[in-house]
Formats: sequence, C-alpha cells, structure tokens
Amino acid sequence: MATTMQSLQTDTFLPPIEKPKGLMMKLAYYFTRRQFGKVLTPLKVHSARLPIAFGQFYAKVSQLDKKLQLPPETVMLVREQVARINVCLFCIDIGRSFTIKASMNQAKFDALEQYRTSPLFTDAERALLDYVTELTKTKSVNPDTFSRMARHYSERQICEIVWLVASEHLYNMTNIGLNVHSDMLCDLTRKTRADQN
Repeated sequence: MATTMQSLQTDTFLPPIEKPKGLMMKLAYYFTRRQFGKVLTPLKVHSARLPIAFGQFYAKVSQLDKKLQLPPETVMLVREQVARINVCLFCIDIGRSFTIKASMNQAKFDALEQYRTSPLFTDAERALLDYVTELTKTKSVNPDTFSRMARHYSERQICEIVWLVASEHLYNMTNIGLNVHSDMLCDLTRKTRADQN
C-alpha cells in the first residue's frame, strides 16, 4: 500500500501518451520538443486526450501575454507568485525557465517568498504582490490592499494583473488536477545557455 501511495504522489494520475494520434498533435509534440528539449508533460497527459481546440486555447492564453502593457518581469513575478501559492510545481519550473531565457534578475525570483522585506522589490511590486497573494489565497481582496496597489498601476494594468492571476489558475489547476509535477525545464534551460557560452 505504501508503494502505491508513493507512486501516486510522483506519477501523473493519467499515464502520459507518448505517441499521439492525429497530425496536429504530432506537430504539437514536435514543436514543444524543439522549443523546450522535451515534450511537456501537460501536453502528454492532458491535451493529447482532448480535441486540438483545447490545446489551442491554452496556447492562446500564452499568446495574449504578448499584448500586456506590464513589463515582462512584472508579468512573471505575478505568474510565479500565483503558481508558488498554489504549489503548481510544473508552472513554477516553466515560469523560472522563461525568466532564465529572458535573462531576468534571478535573485529577485529566488527572493519572491521574502518580497515584503527584500530590498530587491520596489514599493509598487510589494503592493502588487500583496494583492496577488491575497486574491490567490482567499479568493477575495481587502479594499485597502486594492487601493495600495492602485496607487502604482493604471486601470489597464490592474485588469492585466487580474487576468494574470486568473489565467495562471487555469494552468495551475490543470496540472494539480492531474498530478503533473516539474519537467525540470530550468535545468534544461541552464544547460542550453551554458552550452551556448
């Protein structure tokens, strides 16, 4: 019984599909392998079992981040904070791999848990992360928390922050619901960067 429980904790609840059916899914596997150095586990466990439109929806969410006015580092701080609170190991890992690829300040992401006291964070970022943390943990926000954040961000940016929290939950719940853990993408990204230097 102990062995079964241990395997449930590390194995995905549904087995990964290594050989997908359909040309579009085969292409999705090919392009993610090319982009990340491996086929992503959520693709093999979740998307491969659904009509292609579902996978396209998840890809569209990612593409919409390119339309945001918030700086890319702010976007990733929000996504990483939500994923960290929700304990989505896959999302934490893939998010960090993106920050490494983009040469963002890794010390800041390492200090995310201490954002309230770390000198690496601005007052605006602290107010933002207080808001994001409260919304993620309690699914509600104190008006004072909102007001502190709103002093630093435009109405458009506030709506973008809400979008980021909501869409990160989509990713997090997909992976948590199927017991998808880290794909060790940070390690692959660091190795690729080291090989290029």
